[in-house]
Amino acid sequence: MAGPGDQMAAGAAGRGPMRASHADREQVIEALKDAFVHGRLNRDQLDARAGQALAARTYAELAAVTADIPPAPAAPAPAAPVRPAPAPAVPGPTRPLVPARRRPLASVAAGSGSCLVLAAAAVWASFILDPGGPGADRTWAGLMLMLGLYAVLVGVCILGSGVATSVQQRGSGRQLPAGPPRNS
Repeated sequence: MAGPGDQMAAGAAGRGPMRASHADREQVIEALKDAFVHGRLNRDQLDARAGQALAARTYAELAAVTADIPPAPAAPAPAAPVRPAPAPAVPGPTRPLVPARRRPLASVAAGSGSCLVLAAAAVWASFILDPGGPGADRTWAGLMLMLGLYAVLVGVCILGSGVATSVQQRGSGRQLPAGPPRNS
């Protein structure tokens, strides 16, 4: 592999007596810094050569600053990807992790809300079927009120289950999986 000195020497071969620009001097200083970082120059050599590069007026003088820098070693072949070691087995019974539900309160609010709508519809139907109240000969009104009562109880149970799930998720510190990106 060609070193920075070889590149500058090749470029200076045809332009030796021509004046070097400030950008050319900066390019040589960057090559010197690169050689220092890779251990091909020590600190004293870097300082001395940087001073020579700043004082250089021609391409030939710049080429002389980098001509004897050893070339960079060949790049190593890309390494195979490293796989993480498997985690040590944890003693005791293990169970698969259940993914956390997103927004548990919103989903149970919808479920309990639909139960309350059913309860309201049952109470409304009982008043239509029996405007005077439940009687011995009108059993439909009583059944509708009983259906309304059960719907309210189921709605309260669903809501309580959702609140308990939400509190458990917050307390355990379980992280939810990443969702789709939000558009702002």
